[in-house]
Amino acid sequence: MKSKLLLAAVMFSSILFLAMVVAAPAAEPGERLLTSQTDAGELVGWQSFHQEADTPTGAVWQLADGILVCKGSPLGYIRTKKEYANFVLRLEWRWPPGKEPGKGGVLIRTTGPDKIWPKSLEAQINVGDAGDFWGLDGYALSGPAERSKSLEHPQFGKLTNLAKTEPAEKKAGQWNTYEIVADGEVVTLTINGKVVNRATGCKPGSGVICLTSEGNEIHFRNVRLTPIVESKD
Repeated sequence: MKSKLLLAAVMFSSILFLAMVVAAPAAEPGERLLTSQTDAGELVGWQSFHQEADTPTGAVWQLADGILVCKGSPLGYIRTKKEYANFVLRLEWRWPPGKEPGKGGVLIRTTGPDKIWPKSLEAQINVGDAGDFWGLDGYALSGPAERSKSLEHPQFGKLTNLAKTEPAEKKAGQWNTYEIVADGEVVTLTINGKVVNRATGCKPGSGVICLTSEGNEIHFRNVRLTPIVESKD
């Protein structure tokens, strides 16, 4: 009898352990890029630039409970201290509940001096246009002719636009997921599980990553990056 009870206890423990393993959430992939904010308001691993000189980072950007709140004013951005070339960047963003949505973006492979706006590839978040690519200040990219256009701007230089294939953003107040895969000269953008854009001929091939402040409050969270390592044959 004791042996049967012992066997039953072992089996129950095994079943319970397997149930816990199955129920446990999978670890999120990649390195967390938003980790903490100092008492002085600086975001660890990031630097800030704003159109109004000497604007403290903490006056625009506040990180609490894993959510980064950008007040939207003055114009500017935070940028990583590290440069990245080939990677998978995942993040979530939303327009705050009860407020008017507006403009925002994620800049990758950003190079050159700080300014409004630096040479980079923008994955746009502007309401209604989330999923568009913009090559800012001469950043090179290409795509299907029917979705592409270029123009010369007196302040921002050459701008190249590659429109999204379909809308995929959610209503204001709801979180959206972005996945940006930068692999060589090809950059692919997925919003809420839908592939909405793919640019080729993307140059330069490395630089810092920026989150923009463009006049409207916007929230970010779960910003994670996984490098794409070239295989050695």
